[in-house]
Amino acid sequence: MPESPSENQLSQKPTSIDYAALAREIKQWARQLGFQQVGISDTDLSRPEAMLESWLAEGYHGEMDYMAKHGRKRSRPSELVPGTLRVISVRMDYLFPGDDAGAVLADSQKGFVSRYALGRDYHKLMRNRLQRLATRIESAIGDFGYRAFVDSAPVLEKPLAQKAGLGWQGKHSNLVSRNAGCWFFLGELYTDLPLPTDTPERDHCGSCSDCIDVCPTAAIVAPYRVDARRCISYLTIELQGSIPIDLRPLLGNRIYGCDDCLLVCPWNRFARPTTEPGFAPRNGLEGAALIELFAWSEAQFLQRLEGSPIRRIGYQRWLRNIAVALGNAVTGQAIVQALESRLNDPSEMVAEHVAWALARQGIRISASLRPE
Repeated sequence: MPESPSENQLSQKPTSIDYAALAREIKQWARQLGFQQVGISDTDLSRPEAMLESWLAEGYHGEMDYMAKHGRKRSRPSELVPGTLRVISVRMDYLFPGDDAGAVLADSQKGFVSRYALGRDYHKLMRNRLQRLATRIESAIGDFGYRAFVDSAPVLEKPLAQKAGLGWQGKHSNLVSRNAGCWFFLGELYTDLPLPTDTPERDHCGSCSDCIDVCPTAAIVAPYRVDARRCISYLTIELQGSIPIDLRPLLGNRIYGCDDCLLVCPWNRFARPTTEPGFAPRNGLEGAALIELFAWSEAQFLQRLEGSPIRRIGYQRWLRNIAVALGNAVTGQAIVQALESRLNDPSEMVAEHVAWALARQGIRISASLRPE
């Protein structure tokens, strides 16, 4: 939908539109644009709203104040974008062919990056595709009200996708598809078109608890309940300051995000590799050596990660995360030397994590070398 009602008022649609036929055409157009699945839902999120408010009341969102900032606009689409009647949810797969994430996790000398972040930033790519979908709809029926979102506004994308039949929220809280596993992005087109809705997907987790059992930090405190303050994705991406000392050893070599709960999900046996070139790994990040990444200057960080979602955490948090991973690595002279090179880093946060990592490597730091 338009950024403000004055820019493009919701229009009167012709009464002759066959909305059932239009819905079928929208799904066909979306697949032509590279989306693997499309579904349509209404805007009733009363049950997810209650679950969200309970989660926030527990403080499980940590420093993610934006989760509560917009009140109920997140769970009430028509309050976020007045006039919204339906939400078109789309899925785009991102797992690249031949990935061996398990081997990277098993090698303490390498840095593990969440697989969604290895290539081009999906936000812009998917928003452009959604805009093209909206333009195609517009060419068929004339002006209509819409607004595209890709993790860019207060939107409960996973409950909406479940209502649209794209999958269900698993016990790890991520969306799971019987046909595609978990390796995909979601996007939404809020619209004032009274399209017919799809059948919501049912939960198919059953008695499986693999994702709960594998979580390195026990962040999945109960089925369908994640304490973000313990989640490695939160700790390495969202957390602004120092990573809690008791959790650092549990991060292993995960330097940006964590995919453990996805890697063990049995539904991923149905996942298919992406055919989207933009999601192909860049800079060897699918299994780069920690020492090499730690040696990047800030200029190299900004240049090499241009167009990458990783760039949003900034250079200091990048070094902070790698320092922890180096502290957890198998001890070696090269590891120690890399850490010592940044012991007096201008960033107090980085220097503190480096000092911790050296101590974990068994290196005593003389008082003259300690960060102030």
